[in-house]
Amino acid sequence: MRRSRERFWNEDADAFDTLHTVLEGVSRLLAPLLPMATEEVWRGLTGERSVHLTSWPEASAFPAAPELVTAMDRAREVASATLGLRKAQSLRVRQPLAGLTVVIDNPDGVRPFAGVIADEVNVKAVRLIGLDDAEATSVGVSQRLTVNARAAGPRLGKGVQPVIKAAKAGDWSVADDGSVVSGGVALVEGEYTLETVVADDSGHSAVAVLPGGGFVVLDTALTPELEAEGWARDLVRQIQDERKTAGLHVSDPIRLRIGVPERHRGALGQHQAMLERETLAREVEILVLADDEGVQIELERLF
Repeated sequence: MRRSRERFWNEDADAFDTLHTVLEGVSRLLAPLLPMATEEVWRGLTGERSVHLTSWPEASAFPAAPELVTAMDRAREVASATLGLRKAQSLRVRQPLAGLTVVIDNPDGVRPFAGVIADEVNVKAVRLIGLDDAEATSVGVSQRLTVNARAAGPRLGKGVQPVIKAAKAGDWSVADDGSVVSGGVALVEGEYTLETVVADDSGHSAVAVLPGGGFVVLDTALTPELEAEGWARDLVRQIQDERKTAGLHVSDPIRLRIGVPERHRGALGQHQAMLERETLAREVEILVLADDEGVQIELERLF
């Protein structure tokens, strides 16, 4: 539902058909566990007598698409890892970023969902690269091993120093089973930290390893244009909160009167069309305030 709001607003027949099919099938499936709730939903959808008088749903009645499921699982992994990076970097999701690079084993499978990923993590562009592609080496991602001397010292004794030096010199490896060897000495869990890092002198990149293999690199640099859009999206959120407080229905058009500090007037002008579209503002009056004043919002239902 969250991903398909615009499709419902645009009266997309396929969106309504899919939602109806899912709700009707799930209502029958959950009827023994939630008898009252599923009865209300199912009767509202079908107009028939009772969900408890229908047959249990047959799996064969629903199309199977294992490749689609696999691709969407990978897309969800990418989105989850990227959102984790945003949180670690204190970058709120409503703040748009320039781009995301995704290096995975089957980029073509995920490519149809690049737009979905971009919307979900709020980036302008998603670049998909195969793990074996020559282009993958240009991303500049590598692993770094750090030996924990305090943890490894009691077991290795004087041998811990050569192991540390080997790790710093790059004389280490990770076997297929995940075991780590540094300077010819096997390390055990807790004696080392293995990090994936990106070579970026600007400091405006963050990297995360994907559970299914591969990694993502997020461009964290903020330009004035991106910051202006982020401010506008925060403003949209404020207006939506005001709509809820006023008890307006999600489809109610509004008349909006908004005061913004002078320093944000340009940002509002650039993104006013987006603000009107997202908040269903049909009439907008803008007041310019002093820079030391906050945003002021007044709204009312138009019809």
